[in-house]
Amino acid sequence: MTRRLAPTDVTLGMYVQGFEGSWLSHPFWRSKFLLTDPEDVLLIHASRVEAVLVDEARSTVSFVGEKVAAAEPPRAGNVARRWASSEPPAREVWPVSDPHAADRARATKVAGASKKVMKRVFDGCRLGRAIRMDEVTDVVASIEDEVDRNRTALIGITRLKSKDEYTYLHSVAVCALMVNLAREIGLKETEVREMGLAGLLHDVGKMGVDEAILNKPGALSEAEYVAVRRHAEIGHAILEKGGEVPDRVLDVCLHHHERLDGRGYPHRLAGDAVSLAARMGAICDVYDAITSRRSYKEPWTPVETITAMEQWAGHFDPNLLFSFMKSIGVYPPGTLVRLRSNQLAIAMPNGRRGSRPKMLAFYSTCDREMIEPHSIQLADHLGGDGVISREDPDRWGLSDWPALRDHLMGVKFAA
Repeated sequence: MTRRLAPTDVTLGMYVQGFEGSWLSHPFWRSKFLLTDPEDVLLIHASRVEAVLVDEARSTVSFVGEKVAAAEPPRAGNVARRWASSEPPAREVWPVSDPHAADRARATKVAGASKKVMKRVFDGCRLGRAIRMDEVTDVVASIEDEVDRNRTALIGITRLKSKDEYTYLHSVAVCALMVNLAREIGLKETEVREMGLAGLLHDVGKMGVDEAILNKPGALSEAEYVAVRRHAEIGHAILEKGGEVPDRVLDVCLHHHERLDGRGYPHRLAGDAVSLAARMGAICDVYDAITSRRSYKEPWTPVETITAMEQWAGHFDPNLLFSFMKSIGVYPPGTLVRLRSNQLAIAMPNGRRGSRPKMLAFYSTCDREMIEPHSIQLADHLGGDGVISREDPDRWGLSDWPALRDHLMGVKFAA
């Protein structure tokens, strides 16, 4: 049963099914979630939404008539234990025996539906129609929900693009990558929502570029290259006409091709003049473009792509790029990292077809001494091992690091 409540009647333990009113009237870009944070409740109370739709069956509080029975507020420890136990939050149950097949099927469905909406939106832009913000924010919400469920499945599915659907699925993929990165660096919900929207609309200006140029299999002429570069300014102008587009979205659309060394376009911004949002957009846009099959090139693997991006000095923010690596779980071979398990590990090569490198742990940060090298299985959930930070070998007394790195990368171990 779905209840329609005033914002001030919402309490902890309720499962929000949706909001009535403009998407700008509340600070959440997810429309379905369980309220476990008191701050989220206060944000709803202070919002300008007309009403909140609450799913009684998925709530953890009891409803008696029109009232809600008192319930113990959730504690952080309860949430941590839920993740550590690997029990997923209340979700639609898929009656299939292979959980990976369910993830792929769901991701395919979300990507396909999102692609259809973006094709309709972009085709409308070609005809001069305004973008319906409620339509694109619904796409962002569905992508966010799928990223929360299984980011690997969705990002993997969006890499499989045909020539005819590249522009639309590229937007969906960059949206997912922006959401994923925003969550990795701990942005607020309002910021995460806007980053996802920015990823979805960052290339809308390509609707003002000749399709023959966009899909040309060979090298572009100077005139064609100039035409393609104009897409950032064209897209910015299209979005400005919409009225309700957040500033971050406009910024990413205009500046996602800027570089930290000032050699980007359209304004040759450099250093701190390039915003965090634009830096994120640059990383996510290039990563998806390189890992995707195009009419003029074969796709690179994620490891090949990340390795190359790290070597392009002056192009990307190096700290943000490492956060991006963490968000997708891909690191260049030879990278020294610290794990949650208080060990140092090195990213190992995993073959041409390997989507991710293997990790080899070899040092205890607690005992500050070398240990027997052994493989580590990284995990997305909080109860599993994962990367905390990139490390400087000198900090741990690892003298002659290049020689030690080369030795470790030659170690053979079971997958």
